[in-house]
Amino acid sequence: MTTVQSIAKYDKKHPTAITIGTFDGVHIGHQKILKKLIKKANSKKLKSTVLTFFPHPRMVLQKDSDIKLLNTLDEKIKILEGLGLDILIIHPFTKEFSRLSATEFVRDILVNALQAKKIIIGYDHRFGRNREANINDLIAFGSSLDFKVDEISAQEIDEVSVSSTKIRKSLEEGKIETANKYLGYPYMLTGSVKKGKGLGRQIQFPTANLHIEESYKLIPKNGVYVVQTVIDGTTVSGMMNIGYNPTVSGKKKSIEIHFFDIDKDLYGQKLQIDLITRIRDEYKFESIEALKNQLAKDKDTSLAILNQ
Repeated sequence: MTTVQSIAKYDKKHPTAITIGTFDGVHIGHQKILKKLIKKANSKKLKSTVLTFFPHPRMVLQKDSDIKLLNTLDEKIKILEGLGLDILIIHPFTKEFSRLSATEFVRDILVNALQAKKIIIGYDHRFGRNREANINDLIAFGSSLDFKVDEISAQEIDEVSVSSTKIRKSLEEGKIETANKYLGYPYMLTGSVKKGKGLGRQIQFPTANLHIEESYKLIPKNGVYVVQTVIDGTTVSGMMNIGYNPTVSGKKKSIEIHFFDIDKDLYGQKLQIDLITRIRDEYKFESIEALKNQLAKDKDTSLAILNQ
């Protein structure tokens, strides 16, 4: 997959089959559209292309929006690449860009800049300044500008019955398995391992402190999770706590992972942590010993789940 960092940088050499959207989460509904795009592109000898935007339009147009996203930009790129797309265009979303009329967007962007010959889009897609145009307008543009429109029907979309909003709500409620079902893959947290206070090692449960740079990334509900990652090419399991460590400090929110069967220096490494399920809330224990006993139980619970 070729990733292009703005519309202006696309080389225009290849006619495209294209779809447009933010694709937050790249969930099973999105995947249905993207698989159809790839199939149609291959049959017509076009380049399967996604036009997406960063930052998320709501972050630009609704400054008071505290929207949290399911993917960081790097995570989204990785997922889209795994689907087999030819081209991903990530265009910087600005207020100026949002003011393009429907005519300007279709003629100047889709046709002239991106060489669109086929556009695959949901039945309810709207575009242009103030969302002025709909799919019927797009079909009309196609007649005069020499491209075809394939509509993803309401029935096709409703069959999946999933949305990024539903997934965000599931994660905020700690319903990881529901979120993973909608996503079609385990929800992930990607960050670098930073030095902590070393308290976990003192009680025989050393942890890696995960630092996520992107403040817009959605962090699921506080609690203890069963997780997996890949370290040096090997899949490693563990348990992760999201929260404030109330038994010890209770002041600053952190993400700490205790990995099973591995004890090595991970400081500075970038890890993708896949969340499998949530096993309990975060509690304040009466003593460090009580915390240690609970962590041992959590490990047994986690291993039992992983061995199912």
